[in-house]
Amino acid sequence: MAKQKQHQSFDQILLEAIDEALLSLGENVRASVYFYLLELFGLEKRGIPCRLGDFSSALEKIFGLGARHLEILFLKNLHDKVKVTFKWPEYEWPLSKWIASDMTFQEYVRIVRQNFKVENQNSTGREGACE
Repeated sequence: MAKQKQHQSFDQILLEAIDEALLSLGENVRASVYFYLLELFGLEKRGIPCRLGDFSSALEKIFGLGARHLEILFLKNLHDKVKVTFKWPEYEWPLSKWIASDMTFQEYVRIVRQNFKVENQNSTGREGACE
């Protein structure tokens, strides 16, 4: 199973993390979310990794403030699936490494994607479709 994960692209892993989080709300809710993403926002499931901003905005329109809780669940699932060492950006002032920056969903995914790419470039030679 670990070797299978190693050969998956980051986009596939991200979609799995999102899918599992939506499934935690129930099969009907998950199906409805994907339906509304496509019908109301023109966003196919497979297009989510390349259109994270649109995905985030669509979730906010569907769930309101609850969208942030879903994004946190997506990120938790993603973090559990992607076994990489994270290098967080540091800022100029001395205490910056001790304070977590206020990151958006898109920024977090971008950083995880970069670290995943660096750690897996030699083993897979594959990149996600959005890169």
